[in-house]
Parts: sequence; C-alpha cells; structure tokens
Amino acid sequence: MIFRDKFSRFAVSALALLVAMAGLALAQEAQESAAQKAPQAAAAGMMEFEGTVKVGLGKYFYLPSAKGFDIVVQGNIQGQDAAYLAGKEIRVKGSLLKGEPSVLIADSIEIKEGGQFSAVFTRAEEATLEDHLDLKERAEFQEVKITAFNKSEEWEGKGKVKVFGKLDKTTTPLGAEKYTVIVFDDKQKEVGKILIDAATDFALYYIKKLRLFDKFWFYINIKQTVDLKTRRQTRELFHADLLFAGLY
Repeated sequence: MIFRDKFSRFAVSALALLVAMAGLALAQEAQESAAQKAPQAAAAGMMEFEGTVKVGLGKYFYLPSAKGFDIVVQGNIQGQDAAYLAGKEIRVKGSLLKGEPSVLIADSIEIKEGGQFSAVFTRAEEATLEDHLDLKERAEFQEVKITAFNKSEEWEGKGKVKVFGKLDKTTTPLGAEKYTVIVFDDKQKEVGKILIDAATDFALYYIKKLRLFDKFWFYINIKQTVDLKTRRQTRELFHADLLFAGLY
C-alpha cells in the first residue's frame, strides 16, 4: 500500500512536470514565431499621427506628435507644397524610408475641418530626397573656425564644412530673400559675413524648426572668396551654398 501511494504521487508529479514542460515549449515556440514575424510586420507596417503642423516647406513638414521624424510629401497638396499644411490639424499615414530612420514618407494626408477629416493627398510616386543630408553625411562636414576677415587660408579650399553663426535675412527690392551667415570670434565680436548664393529647401526647413534659437551650425559648401579690398570694407568673406542647419 505504501509503495502504491508513493508511485501514485510520483506519477502525478511526473505528469504535472510534463504538462509544465509542454506549456513552456509552446510559449517559447510562440515567442520565436512572434520574433520572426515582428521585423516583417514593422517593415510592412504603416504609422499614423494626428496633430497640428508647426513647420512646412518644400516637401518637408514637422508634426510634434511625430517627434523625431521629418515627414516628406512626394507631390503637391492642393496644388501647393508642404507649407500649405502649416497651422492645420491633420492626420497623416506613412511609412519609414528604407535606410533613413528619421524620415517618414507620407502615404496619405487628411485635414480636419469642421470636426471632419477630408483627404487632401495620396502618394502616387516613389519619394526622392535630392537635398536631404542624413546623419552620416553631416558627420563628414568638418568645423571651420574663422578668426579674421583677412585670413582667407582658414576657409579657402575647404569645400563642405560647418560654421557656427547667426542667420541674417533681408529682402531685395524685387521681393527675393537674401541670406548671409554672420560669424563671431571667441569674444562674440563679429568677424565677417558669409554670402549665401543658394539654400536648399531642407536647410530652410530646418532653419524654420530652429526659430527659437539665435545661433546654430550652418552646413555649407564654400565657393569663391570675396576680394580683400571688399572684405576690408564690408566684412563679406566668401560665397557659399547652404545645405543644412542644426544645433550640432
């Protein structure tokens, strides 16, 4: 009798152990299956955000609820670029651009008016980012420190660099916007001005995002130097194209 009772208890324990092991095996299998499916789901998935657009320019716009993303519109919205969305409450659905985790490609956009969302954009073509500078490309821009207007060796032949300064914007008699970048020495005394011949939409979009800051980094492509006589009189240093602007 004692042997039979011990055998019964052993059988029950063994059965419970088998059930537990089977449960663990099933759970592990489910986790592995989910792990295998997760990357595919993330790659194929679409993200959705709602909120009020703060900044829009060219094909780029910024939505605070989509923090960390620059949203790209490939095409027109009601015949206009992304600036049309500024100040409007929208719902956007989009997908990540392969290899660019900070870029969200808008697949559809709806604007909220009178409590109702209505569609204003549906993507019909592949996105192209001709002027976009990713983090890897920005890291290749070396800092240039300009200490005096007459030291052209500090910038000549440097090509694509970044400088720290302040943007100055004026309007020509014909209504065009003209940009210069003012650079300072260590004592915050003005050293000179960089003449911006052209600026990409991506750069101007980021400048709009940086509207709360007075000074930041300008990523530029240095061109010809202003002659020394003019530099001495105007402190205009050289011509450049503006490619990007950021806090670092």
